[in-house]
Amino acid sequence: MPNGFDASNPPFDRLTQPEIGELRAALDIAYLAPGEAVLRPGQAAEHLHVVIKGAVEARDGETLNAVLGPKDSFDSRALVHGAAGEAFVAAEETLCYLIPRALVLDLIARNPGFAAFFYSEVSAKLDAFARSHRAEGMESVLRARVGEASRGPALLLPGDASIQAAARQMQEAHINAAFVRDGARTGVVTGMNLAKAVLLRGLPPETPVREACHFDVIAVEAGDFIFDALLLMTRHDKRRIAVRSGGAFTGFLEDIHILGLVAGNSQLIPGRIDRARGVEELAGPAQDIQRQVERLHRQGVKVEQIAEITSDLNRRLFVRLFELLAPPAIRAQGCLVIMGSEGRGEQTVRTDQDNGLLLEGPVPEAELAGFRTTFSAALAAFGFPPCPGGVMVSNPLWSQPVEGLVRQLRLWIMERTPEAAMNLAIFFDAVAVTGRAGLLAEAKQAMATALRDDRALIARFASLVEAFETPALGMLSGLMERVGLAPDAIDIKKAGIFPVVQGIRAMALDRGVMVPSTAGRIEALAAAGSLSEAFGRELLSALRVFMEYRLRAQLEAVQRGRLEHEAMVAPGALSAADRDILRDAFRIVREFRELLRNRYALAGFG
Repeated sequence: MPNGFDASNPPFDRLTQPEIGELRAALDIAYLAPGEAVLRPGQAAEHLHVVIKGAVEARDGETLNAVLGPKDSFDSRALVHGAAGEAFVAAEETLCYLIPRALVLDLIARNPGFAAFFYSEVSAKLDAFARSHRAEGMESVLRARVGEASRGPALLLPGDASIQAAARQMQEAHINAAFVRDGARTGVVTGMNLAKAVLLRGLPPETPVREACHFDVIAVEAGDFIFDALLLMTRHDKRRIAVRSGGAFTGFLEDIHILGLVAGNSQLIPGRIDRARGVEELAGPAQDIQRQVERLHRQGVKVEQIAEITSDLNRRLFVRLFELLAPPAIRAQGCLVIMGSEGRGEQTVRTDQDNGLLLEGPVPEAELAGFRTTFSAALAAFGFPPCPGGVMVSNPLWSQPVEGLVRQLRLWIMERTPEAAMNLAIFFDAVAVTGRAGLLAEAKQAMATALRDDRALIARFASLVEAFETPALGMLSGLMERVGLAPDAIDIKKAGIFPVVQGIRAMALDRGVMVPSTAGRIEALAAAGSLSEAFGRELLSALRVFMEYRLRAQLEAVQRGRLEHEAMVAPGALSAADRDILRDAFRIVREFRELLRNRYALAGFG
């Protein structure tokens, strides 16, 4: 009986101790010679193979789909569903554990967590396995720092200020608690304290605020854990405690702020955005939006829900920034639009600015020039990097009267170049955020009319999916690890997200589907018969797999300060189960690319 089997390797980490004992008792070991075929397409499997050492190639005809290494398993489809989807061939001398089919089926029937690994649909597999990386729930909230939830800046009132003046300043600052400095001591006053002082104690409004505050301040450090703060609040029966940093009071932590951590603060941020009276007051909520992405991910929220929440909050931010910066003529004549992943509602960690401005007619040139500069600069200051391709309000090409943009769209249609096709693709994702939404509808209708029945241009549009290769997962990692180099990394955006998004864009344009989100487009295309419902579900699941892995890469890149790696995923650093999910997702992308090649004769685009 082999004793070296690693039961901590997913999916075996889902098994109970008695189940692990059964598995180890049933294990055998097989030797595979170089070039030996283990499974052929359509063949059923009598064992689940788990690689101990060596490498096994997964092939579809002449196409190398993956190279499986130590701890990788194969082939769950052949084992459970009766037919291998690929050929599995030993690339070198290889040792594998053999787990009998009957035992695997028995464990699947008994253990839902283990069974998830063998689901045929990527969507079900992702839902089951993503929880192991992210489902920390309330535990992650308790391990958060006080500074993540507390609110500032602190308002400091002099002790001799009147109760009426204190109430006015707190109202203007949109806060319900302030600090009071009275000589050498510091106290706290709340809106309720002020109300009770006047209504219940009968103090005149001119009374110094020191008479209404209390000086037994309970405080916590910004770097302390939320768990410590909760203990302090419970011990002293407080719903609000003061927060210190560097020896100074910086704000307050309230019970509702801790509740906000559970929901990623998404219910608190809109109020801060709406209350902003200047651009500088939007910087805080802009950063909160980014911080909440990590919190939501840590708490096990699905990536598509994170994207939906984040997109909604970003749009609120853009609207308020537009209201604060746009001169009256632009507010009256303009429509602010967002494009790219922001327009599709698929943005998580913010990347480039993708926005524009449509105008119903001319506005004063000086006002327009000033708005272009200040709007894009403010977003850059909030952490939205400038778009390398210039798709942003500061570029006159993307901020002009609607008549001019329609002319530009028609020029791109006539140009027939990949660059022109990409600009059309970017605009196709545009969504109106605020202002005259009819202007965007007018421009999109003009584009759709010009493209109608233009099969050559739709094919050019679809051919952009060939810009990047869909990788054979693991093809280089085994070799590179053996020669002492790091495993290869995959640009998940180029290899996975872009082919799905762009291919669905092309099909949506072809069928006149004007829904902005990829999920909405897939649903509409399936309803129209352009995609089967089953393949549409798998495509959407594959997209969400890529979004999930990209989000992990983005959060790690932010943490390490290496933003250039925000889309890079190293297969060698993934668990066997994660690699299996990623393999399935890339398989679906390859199928989709083949569908597009056949439908639009993409072989003609070299």
